[in-house]
Amino acid sequence: MMRKLLFLTLFFVPAMAMAQYAALPGADMYESDRMYSMRQNVSYFASAALEGRAAGSQGEADAAAYLTELFGDAGVDVLSSDQGDIFGMKLDNGDTLRSRNVIGFIPGYDHNLKDHYIVIGARLDNLGTYTVNDNGELLTRTYFGANGNASGLAMLAELAQMLSSDRVLLRRSVILAGFGASLKSQAGSWYFLNRSFADSPNIDAMINLDMLGTGSRGFYAFTGANNDLNILIGTLSGTLQPVHPKLVSMEPCASDHRSFYGSRIPSVMFTTGMYPEYNTYRDTPSVLEYDMMEKELEYIYNFTVSLCNGIKPSFVNETADQKASDDAVPFYACDVRPSFLGSTSPDGFLQKWVYTYLRYPAEAADSGIQGRVLVGFTVDEKGKVGDVKVLRSVDPLLDAEAVRVVSASPDWKPGRVKGQKVKSSVSVYVEFRLKKNH
Repeated sequence: MMRKLLFLTLFFVPAMAMAQYAALPGADMYESDRMYSMRQNVSYFASAALEGRAAGSQGEADAAAYLTELFGDAGVDVLSSDQGDIFGMKLDNGDTLRSRNVIGFIPGYDHNLKDHYIVIGARLDNLGTYTVNDNGELLTRTYFGANGNASGLAMLAELAQMLSSDRVLLRRSVILAGFGASLKSQAGSWYFLNRSFADSPNIDAMINLDMLGTGSRGFYAFTGANNDLNILIGTLSGTLQPVHPKLVSMEPCASDHRSFYGSRIPSVMFTTGMYPEYNTYRDTPSVLEYDMMEKELEYIYNFTVSLCNGIKPSFVNETADQKASDDAVPFYACDVRPSFLGSTSPDGFLQKWVYTYLRYPAEAADSGIQGRVLVGFTVDEKGKVGDVKVLRSVDPLLDAEAVRVVSASPDWKPGRVKGQKVKSSVSVYVEFRLKKNH
């Protein structure tokens, strides 16, 4: 049993690391192949040999070469060279730091969407080494960065395998990126967007993987209050998943999603958040919880497939543009979310009420008008629906019907914050789609 497990998992591990990391602390015969593979890859990315992967260091270059091999073994087309996509940045002292990105590509199958991209990124670099004075003795500390961010890199490598194997399911194309010099003002992701990748305007969304190894402390998603991404996360929350992220309004930490957000590209950061060993030499592989990482991996895979196949998310900040009411708590910020007929997912409201009673306006159907109307509304402390309005219009005929059916909703069970019932704001896309005649 053990011998078979080792064969299956080591098959995908680059040859340069197999001999040194074949025996892994903490591994056991009951681990799944993916858990063992992630443990194997973290052991290399967070090894003493890489000396903390400081931006511009040989350790970062070795990590880039290793990730390049992982992408190749997974059947991913590697767009960068064997040494990575090298770029330089001027430092304050006048020197030039040379870092690199690793870029992989999985083509989508849809003729109309294959030239649009979902980017999945994880930072390559960490803090490197530092010399400290310990009672007069100079000691060199290595900041191994197992959770920051060997965990994200290991998950990126697993997603490369999973998505490459399942590419027939992907309408959009996927870019997999290990970003160098992330801790230097997200230099690698900025370079990718502004200098390296010519089709940046066709990037429909970005997923950032950073610090994903301590899932027992929580699993979080930060979207910058992007309503479309929030709706997708809410929809998946109503499906069977091994774990569900909690949407947070406060950014867990600065990372590469900022570069994409700055380019007005919808972005989500998945993370397990801060942990006691953060940015210390104690951030070693022993910190990580591989069983939780495997559950997070499955969720992020399903999220990615949904994002690849769904409607292009818009870059709209919910807090600035889409709140249904200024005095209402956003749906995703409630401790206990408002529910409709037992479902806490907006998709449940759509299926159980909206699409049951929606009537396609005849004039709109005759004119071939279709699309998705974004409707915002509130659920007050008594469960009453109010403040119904169109947040994103398609056509007056469709808008009016969407408002009508939402306004006629029966009572909900109100949301709660700190045990108290609150007025909450909800938004849903009401889709009008004409059937094709064959």
